[in-house]
Amino acid sequence: MKPFFIVTMMGIFIISCKNPESQKNDVTLNYPTTKKVDTVTNYFGTEVKDPYRWLEDDKSDETAAWVIAQNKVTFDYLSKIPYREALKNRLEKIWNYEKIGAPFKEGNYRYFYKNNGLQNQYVLYRQKNEETPEVFLDPNTFSEDGTTSLGELSFSKDGNMVAYSISEGGSDWRKIIIMDAISKEIKEDTIIDVKFSGISWKENEGFYYSSYEKPKGSELSAKTDQHRLFYHKLGTSQKNDPIVFGDTQKRRYITGIVTEDGKYLLIQASVSTSGNELYIKDLSKQNSPIVTILNNFGSETTLLDNQEETLFFVTNLNAPNKRVVKVNAKNPLPENWADVIPETKNVLTPSTAGGFIFAKYMVDAVSQVKQYDYDGKLIREIELPGVGTAGGFSDKKEATVIYYSFSNYINPGSIYSFEPSTGISKLYNKSAIDFNPENFETKQVFYNSKDGTKIPMIISYIKGTVLNGKNPTILYGYGGFNISVTPSFSIPNAVWMEQGGIYAVPNIRGGGEYGEAWHNAGTKMQKQNVFDDFIAAAEYLIENNYTSSNYLAISGRSNGGLLVGAVMTQRPDLMKVALPGVGVMDMLRYHTFTAGAGWAYDYGTAEDSKEMFDYLKGYSPVHNVKTGVEYPATLITTGDHDDRVVPAHSFKFAAELQEKQTGTNPTLIRIETNAGHGAGTPVSKIIEQYADIFGFTLYNMGIKELPKAL
Repeated sequence: MKPFFIVTMMGIFIISCKNPESQKNDVTLNYPTTKKVDTVTNYFGTEVKDPYRWLEDDKSDETAAWVIAQNKVTFDYLSKIPYREALKNRLEKIWNYEKIGAPFKEGNYRYFYKNNGLQNQYVLYRQKNEETPEVFLDPNTFSEDGTTSLGELSFSKDGNMVAYSISEGGSDWRKIIIMDAISKEIKEDTIIDVKFSGISWKENEGFYYSSYEKPKGSELSAKTDQHRLFYHKLGTSQKNDPIVFGDTQKRRYITGIVTEDGKYLLIQASVSTSGNELYIKDLSKQNSPIVTILNNFGSETTLLDNQEETLFFVTNLNAPNKRVVKVNAKNPLPENWADVIPETKNVLTPSTAGGFIFAKYMVDAVSQVKQYDYDGKLIREIELPGVGTAGGFSDKKEATVIYYSFSNYINPGSIYSFEPSTGISKLYNKSAIDFNPENFETKQVFYNSKDGTKIPMIISYIKGTVLNGKNPTILYGYGGFNISVTPSFSIPNAVWMEQGGIYAVPNIRGGGEYGEAWHNAGTKMQKQNVFDDFIAAAEYLIENNYTSSNYLAISGRSNGGLLVGAVMTQRPDLMKVALPGVGVMDMLRYHTFTAGAGWAYDYGTAEDSKEMFDYLKGYSPVHNVKTGVEYPATLITTGDHDDRVVPAHSFKFAAELQEKQTGTNPTLIRIETNAGHGAGTPVSKIIEQYADIFGFTLYNMGIKELPKAL
């Protein structure tokens, strides 16, 4: 890298930052000048300029120099925020407590994850009987900088072998390591170039995994369209692993799941993030064929469990809110399915443990859990510790005690044991965090969106907060891919609320909180509903004096980053701060990067039709930044090697904003180096990120001092 090149990229733009009361902050910015290249693409007769397309090449020296120049400006600015260090110290202090996960049994050992406090990655321990627990896998030793993390973990049926995947630098590309679970000795060569894969064992002989052919050259310019399911037999070389499915069938996502008894292999295959085909192979018979159960993508059907030849599926076929069905494996076509747990008005997410089915429902995004037997007989409704989100209720058939977690926005996650035979639930592990939920309150409200649709929102804050319109507020949203945003505790959000901040989360359309109809109402040509729902949430908070535009920040990551980018360009007057993280910002080209083509069910693509192109261009954040508009103070965050939502989205959006922004609000991009989409990010980096995000937010709201508690 040549230093002089960076210097020549530095511009002469100077901007002063002001708080809501127009008191000048003592910070000036010299934005890097981002070069423009005459690049034009023709869509259905419309020419679209793309002057910053060169930033799509994340491996070029020129892009690397741009990243360094942008980070220099950003971190120089952040370093001048007077309470940035205090926020970091508080985050470290509150984060520094022992965290223990629910135990699970494999072979003769009981395993559990634990973090002593500030460890970058959780450590996997094991214990035999009442012996002292020992470290089984410590991801903190995988790399010097803590950026290599543990991914999928799967044991052979007898628990004597384990296969686990690792991610380096936050990449979606993984390696699978095979280990003797008894001696902890690494066996065989590492399996490489694995992506979007589970690990499912065939008894003790080997396992199924999935991947693509790894692209050559820049990851950013490559399409990865054809997923394949492989089988690795222990003692053989990866190069000899046979393709089980996906060699002739072009599918973007393929998963192989072996039933708990090892009798059947179920194959789920998809071309997008919504809908799947389903196939079955009888593993008890040599050279048995792969039999089709479903061969269209109009619904989602997955294996729940089996009892001998009876298969249990969870499906939204003819049931948008999902149901559990059963069928004989010899003739598993949909016309032979029989309901076990019929569809209700609430969305169902079932699991199995201890020989029972646990039906987890969402009632206005809040958990309700019911226990059924395999004939569909209701055993009991489980009394949860409060109003929030319950997870878990998943284990082997022979388990006599199972575990579940419970939390909400103000109650730290605790783990409970549960006896399926008696219904007795006990506290197993209570969070030791230095945070008192009794000092805070959380409530759910409902508001009307632009078209009159009723939307739920949960608002959390410290007790005694005066609704005077001056409370710093973060409005967080996602709204896509059938993903439900349910109440859960977050250490960073706890620190935000300690400072008098309000945290609000609406369950906007595009998510899965009310089933497939709710999801579809926020897809393709209905995507504007998502933005309207979020805008209406902001307006509700302002109208009811929780906050005002001068004290409102909007936040979201990934698809939520798109949400923030679209809303801030449509309604720049509505908020003071915008925090788009790892966002999908170029809606005309997103499908040309890495896994982007698989998102077309939700978004559509600019190549589908002129109508779809026009619609996408109408809200695409990169294409809707206008000269002469004062946009909110913006801190864009991304990872320099994010191979899911490539950083080019954020790079191009930042360049557009810095060129066209009018007024006094700063436009910065914080680029985490050697980092990906977010999974496996070291705790130390997470703490630094949130100290910067909260500091930037409060500083641009005109907050001069933090509470004396810090």
